[in-house]
Amino acid sequence: MPAVLGFAVFKAYPIAASFWISLTTGNGDATQFSGLANYLRLVADPLFWTALQNTALILVVQVPLMLGLALLVALGLNSTKVWLRPLWRLGVFVPSLTGLVAAGVMFSVILNRDAGLMNWVLSLVGVDPVNWLGTPFWARVGVVLVITWHYTGYNAVMYLAALQGIPKELYEAAMVDGAGPVRRFFAITLPQMRPILLLTVVLSTIGTLQLFDEPYVLTGGGPDNSTLTVTMYLYNNGFKYFDFGYASALAYALALIVSVLGILQVRLMGERR
Repeated sequence: MPAVLGFAVFKAYPIAASFWISLTTGNGDATQFSGLANYLRLVADPLFWTALQNTALILVVQVPLMLGLALLVALGLNSTKVWLRPLWRLGVFVPSLTGLVAAGVMFSVILNRDAGLMNWVLSLVGVDPVNWLGTPFWARVGVVLVITWHYTGYNAVMYLAALQGIPKELYEAAMVDGAGPVRRFFAITLPQMRPILLLTVVLSTIGTLQLFDEPYVLTGGGPDNSTLTVTMYLYNNGFKYFDFGYASALAYALALIVSVLGILQVRLMGERR
C-alpha cells in the first residue's frame, strides 16, 4: 500500500497534472482551457523542429560513435595481453564520475578558441585555431565530444561485464573447429552480448533525446540555435518564459518520440534473440 500511495503521489499525479497543463494556456488566474492549441502550435513551431533536428543529428552521430568506442575499449580491457588492467578499467570509468555541469565547464575551457587546450595542441602541428563554440558545425562537434568523453567508459564497463560472462568453452570449441578471431567475434561475442547491446542502445537513445546539461553549459544552445535540443527548448519555455502549457506539450511530444524509438529498437534487436 505505501508503494502504491507513493507511486500515485510522486508519479501518477505529476504525469496527469502535466497533461492537464498541456491543455491550458496562460498563468495563475489567467489560466484557461485551450484544448489541443499547444499541440497544434508545436506542429507549426519552426524552432521546435530545429531543436528536434539538432537532437536527432546528435543521436545519429554520437550514439553509434560512443557505443562503438565502448565496445573496442571493453574488448581491449578484456584481453589478457593488457598489463595493469584494473588500473586501465578505473581510468576508463573515471569520466563517468564527473558531474554533467562540471564536464560542460571543463570542455568549454578546453575548446576555448583563444586559450583552449585543443587549439594549443592543433597549433603544435600547424593547424589554425578552430572556433569550436562559435560556429554551428564545430559547436555540434564539441557537444558530441563532451558526451562521448563522459559516457564511453560507462558503457565500456557494462560491455566488459558482459564479455566476462561469456563461457570460455564456446571460444575453445570454436578454436578447435578452426574459427579465427573475427569469426569468433561475430559468431560468439556479438550474439552473446545482444541483451546488453540492446540495453545500452535504448538507454543511450533515451539519454540523448533528453540531452540538456552539456549543451546548455557548453553553448547555451547556440550559435544560431545550432545546438538547441528539445529538452533545452522545453526548459526555456517553462522556466524562462513561464509558458508551462506549451512546455508540458513539448514534454509529452518528447515522451512520445522516446517511446516510439524505444519500442522500435526493442522490436528490431530483440526479435533476433
